[in-house]
Amino acid sequence: MENYIYLIPLFPFLGFLINGLFGKKLGKGIISFIGCTTIGFSFLVSVFIWKYLLSLEPEHRVLTQVLWKWLAVGKLNVEVGFLIDPLSMLMILVVTGVGFLIHVYSTGYMWDDESYWRYFAYLNMFVFFMSLLVLGSNYLVMFVGWEGVGLASYLLIGFWYQGIDNAIAGKKAFVVNRIGDFGFALGMFLMFWTFGSLSYLDVFPKALHMFESGALALNSPVMVAICLLLFIGATGKSAQIPLYIWLPDAMAGPTPVSALIHAATMVTAGVYMVARTNILYTLAPTALLVVAGIACATAFFAATMGVLQNDIKKVLAYSTVSQLGYMFIGVGVTAYWAGIFHLMTHAFFKACLFLCSGSVIHAMSGDQDMRHMGGLAKKMPITYLTMLIATLAISGLPPFAGFFSKDEILGKAFVFPFYPGAGKVIWFIGTVAAGITAFYMFRLIFMTFHGEFRGTEEQRHHLHESPANMTVPLVILAILSIVGGWLGIPHLIGKLFGHVPNLLETFLEPVFEHSNDIVASTAGIHHVPEAAEWSLMSTSVVVAIIGISLAFYIYIVHGKELPKKLAEKYAFHYQVIYNKYYVDEIYEVLFVLPIYYLSILLWKVVDAFMIDGIGVNGPAWLVKKTSAGTRLVQNGYVQTYGAFMLVGLVSIVCFFLYR
Repeated sequence: MENYIYLIPLFPFLGFLINGLFGKKLGKGIISFIGCTTIGFSFLVSVFIWKYLLSLEPEHRVLTQVLWKWLAVGKLNVEVGFLIDPLSMLMILVVTGVGFLIHVYSTGYMWDDESYWRYFAYLNMFVFFMSLLVLGSNYLVMFVGWEGVGLASYLLIGFWYQGIDNAIAGKKAFVVNRIGDFGFALGMFLMFWTFGSLSYLDVFPKALHMFESGALALNSPVMVAICLLLFIGATGKSAQIPLYIWLPDAMAGPTPVSALIHAATMVTAGVYMVARTNILYTLAPTALLVVAGIACATAFFAATMGVLQNDIKKVLAYSTVSQLGYMFIGVGVTAYWAGIFHLMTHAFFKACLFLCSGSVIHAMSGDQDMRHMGGLAKKMPITYLTMLIATLAISGLPPFAGFFSKDEILGKAFVFPFYPGAGKVIWFIGTVAAGITAFYMFRLIFMTFHGEFRGTEEQRHHLHESPANMTVPLVILAILSIVGGWLGIPHLIGKLFGHVPNLLETFLEPVFEHSNDIVASTAGIHHVPEAAEWSLMSTSVVVAIIGISLAFYIYIVHGKELPKKLAEKYAFHYQVIYNKYYVDEIYEVLFVLPIYYLSILLWKVVDAFMIDGIGVNGPAWLVKKTSAGTRLVQNGYVQTYGAFMLVGLVSIVCFFLYR
């Protein structure tokens, strides 16, 4: 089966080429067929390879395929190759599976767009580059996919580039990600300098051998540096503090694009990269603490930013930033499988949430302001029910998917092996952020689907449920938002139902086995006692219920007056949170404006005046002025030349006569 791995990225690449080159001349039906079936074929190939992988013994579940040698310079040998193991297998199933549903949904949402062909070409290209990122057998192939999804996001976020705000949003995403990618590139350079390779199958065994032989100490400066540099790239791609600022503006793109970026592809790249590099991170506990600390801060602050947003997509954008924080908490406390577990469940419920918001926006004639909505549940029952299920999942209530993955992360954080004290702080902040998440997500539900309709009469007459090609993906994703978490049922709950196994942890165990061994030998494996685990689990559920109840009290019981009174009473706090702590404005003053004025100085003073003016145009001006007089000597008249010759001859004679 390893000979067929290349088909997974090949199909979306062909879709990109066909729709990109010939889409203008093709009908929308053919464009839809090409765009969707190529991703569908990739998903089917992934399923076949997954079934084959399951037939192998766990320790042999590694498939590799080398297409060709890419670079061979000195010690640097890089191949264009793919690697399938349980981690990349799970990721590619999520990317192609959820990506396929988003493509199908797009056939309804984007049908009336005049650039329909261009949209599907970009969408296929996005999945192609994400497939490269996930399947690459070394960091350089990963980096090609890493940069490719950055390019695709720029094109899709700014898809409606006729609007200046959309173009600026795409540019912002591109620039911010380039900052993070610079750190990623430096991390690769340092990795090659340390291990002499960029291949996973070379770097990880070599690092493990160096550690076991004593050549590489735990928390050595070089390991910490490599991991932190790679994490800088992850903060950009996966929107963590301080480089999260691009992601809320990414809402400028079409809603299915938001679902693809926020659920299945780009923003999960950083989490996957850290999980893939688990051995190096486990050897650098300081880097893990930094990852977990930044992730914890991101989860909390992004959650608070979502509390007062009125744009339905902006609420979901900040929830994505917050949920990514939970994923990084998981990988940061060495619970790598739990971070990937939440990545998977989040892909289901967040894709569902975004596509549901697209259904609402579609019904509202493009209006995204929740203050203009209300009472949509009766008009859009399928959208309402599926969005409610996805909201229950992200709020962390059992038996929905988000409960199992988020609770697993918080439980592992509570017993962070290397830094137990910090782990308990992370657990507390993460639990509070979970309550805030439940509050603002049900605020969205109540403002959008309950109460009286607050839009215009024209919008009221336009309200309708979306067509089947939009609602069927919603139903599938809603089902996955329920059952997706059952793949990772905690052992404590599994015992209640006849020892139901944790299928996902078992499946991913070979990928993280060596990291678990390192943790056990250096910090010890810490388990939460059963009574304490039940307490942590119950606390998580109670906090979520409190958040939901508070949203119900404010927006249903006192829906009209209480929010206004609270905004007036706490005006300062309201303005700070409503304006997202003025982070964009602070960045504008600290970074954007200084760089802007420095560039003006370099342009007008250094380049235009000093280099062009004094260095290039100055000598030219001097030659021009001096030649203006001397050129009169060369006027083309024989009489003039004869006169000069006579003057010269007389001068020579006089010189010799009177010297």
